[in-house]
Amino acid sequence: MERKIKPTEVPAGRIHRACTKQQVTLAMLIWALLPVVLAVGAAIGFWVVYAMAVANGSVNITVVFPYISTCGSFPPQSCIFGQVLNLGAFVVVWISVLKYQHVREYGCHSALNTTGLVLGLLCALGASIVGNFQQSNQLETHLVGAFLAFAVGVGYFWVQAILTYRVTPRHGGNWIGPIRIFLCAGSTTFLVAMVTLHMLGLRSVAAGCEWALAMTLFLLFGLFAVEFRHVTGCSLRLQRPMPTHTHELVTASNPTLAL
Repeated sequence: MERKIKPTEVPAGRIHRACTKQQVTLAMLIWALLPVVLAVGAAIGFWVVYAMAVANGSVNITVVFPYISTCGSFPPQSCIFGQVLNLGAFVVVWISVLKYQHVREYGCHSALNTTGLVLGLLCALGASIVGNFQQSNQLETHLVGAFLAFAVGVGYFWVQAILTYRVTPRHGGNWIGPIRIFLCAGSTTFLVAMVTLHMLGLRSVAAGCEWALAMTLFLLFGLFAVEFRHVTGCSLRLQRPMPTHTHELVTASNPTLAL
């Protein structure tokens, strides 16, 4: 007697769950890559600008080590410098909003989180100003942007370091908090040293501190991947305002029970 072999049938529900799980995993990977792309892309962009400035003679490193903005003040590298900072500012806005909402979703509805959002948006604005107003053209405006990008950016990450200990569960375990505080302390040290050494006329050492400060800030942005890998999605919902008479009817039909 010949036995017929039936093809294996997979329940539709199992297929749907598998597809949904893959979609969630992909979404989590995309959000986790966002801060990594910012950190790596911006760092590479800065060093490409530096290499171009040295190669075409815009800066002479045998005389003095250049500031980041000095390398990006002259064409053609000024075009790349501005584009890197504008794209970076756009990504920083996304990261700041996503991090703000991430903290809120874990029940931390505090003014400190709102302060962090404002500081992150100001940091992004400063980066865009630095890229669009080169120091050789608009020095005063450029310095305002540098203050927002560096000083306000350092303040933003101190806020995030504090929020790390207020959010439960703390993604990254016990190591994420100390590393974030260590990098914040390093960025603060580089910032103070850069300003102090510049005022003392030690421009090469001050420029080195500026480069170290920028790379440290990029590392701090990259650390957000630890939290963002747990984000499954982000959506924007627009809701039409309810008419006044309809709102009154709904309110009247929902009595409040005294506790």
